[in-house]
Amino acid sequence: MTTKREHLFLILAGLVVGAASVVLVALGNPVNMGFCIACFLRDIAGGVGLHRAPIVQYIRPEIIGLVLGAMVMALAGREFKVRGGSSPMTRFVLGFCVMVGALMFLGCPLRMVIRLGGGDGNAILGLIGFIVGIFVGTLFLKKGFSLKKSQPQAMVEGLLMPAVNVALLVLVIAAPAFLFFSTEGPGSMRAPIAAALIAGLVVGALAQRTRLCMAGGIRDAMMLRDFHLLMGFVAIFAAVLVGNLIVGGMGLRGGFTPGFAGQAVAHTDGLWNLLGMVLVGLGSVLLGGCPLRQLILSGSGNSDSSVAVLGMVTGAAFCHNFGLASSTDGPTLAGKIAVIIGLVVACAIGGANTKKV
Repeated sequence: MTTKREHLFLILAGLVVGAASVVLVALGNPVNMGFCIACFLRDIAGGVGLHRAPIVQYIRPEIIGLVLGAMVMALAGREFKVRGGSSPMTRFVLGFCVMVGALMFLGCPLRMVIRLGGGDGNAILGLIGFIVGIFVGTLFLKKGFSLKKSQPQAMVEGLLMPAVNVALLVLVIAAPAFLFFSTEGPGSMRAPIAAALIAGLVVGALAQRTRLCMAGGIRDAMMLRDFHLLMGFVAIFAAVLVGNLIVGGMGLRGGFTPGFAGQAVAHTDGLWNLLGMVLVGLGSVLLGGCPLRQLILSGSGNSDSSVAVLGMVTGAAFCHNFGLASSTDGPTLAGKIAVIIGLVVACAIGGANTKKV
């Protein structure tokens, strides 16, 4: 039974996440993109040369902070438990599919909430699609879907993802010539490294402590009538909305701009905004958490989630190398085909891993 104290702490965490997002935009991050797991993993993939889209290449310190903040909090709370081996290839493929859907919509579930708080009407279609995808996922769960139980593993398995992020931090600070940093486009818009890292550390620690999850909140509300995690979802939206109204009044970057056309790093194709997030919602439920949750778990010793994150990074590189990702001009034909294939694959995985009655 969730206590009132846990409710309040989750709401506080959501407010902090939303406020941090607004501040990061004011400091230089793309508008309505203070935090976006999908976009930032894509930027990192480009920064280390996994794709060659010149406008989305940068090693984002926010991602590094999220993983390391989660690790520190997990260690402090004695929750750093190294486990894995639960259908790793399936998790990799699901992570890949989630990224395909996210780059169709141009954002993860966290950015969807941030876009809503910035007035982007296109995110309403994304939210509807996300809910539909989660609903489909719950149908598989009710029929017994499972990727099997994870097993205890050697400590090194849990430390590798944090170690990779420490290495990325060294690289972004040293900025060697072999890295790729955008000079224009969303990848060139970035908050100072220190501010981005600190924000990531704080959000990572809070997300680990509260189990914050965009998909989990809606899933639990549907299946269990448990609205605890959904409170964090709502708190993020409220903080972003109020924060944008404040910074807009101060003339800073960001602000509340209601409408559909001309939104930052977004397109107005409602059908594909919706279908992209259907895939994200379905894939997130099958994985056991949204992209943010997978990243936090990867910093908490869960190697299964690390595999899912690697699937997302690979998916991001694939999307930009093969023209699957949307742009402000809208989705591509190849991207539409990829989303449909992703939905078929996710449903096939759901069916194949459902107990036969």
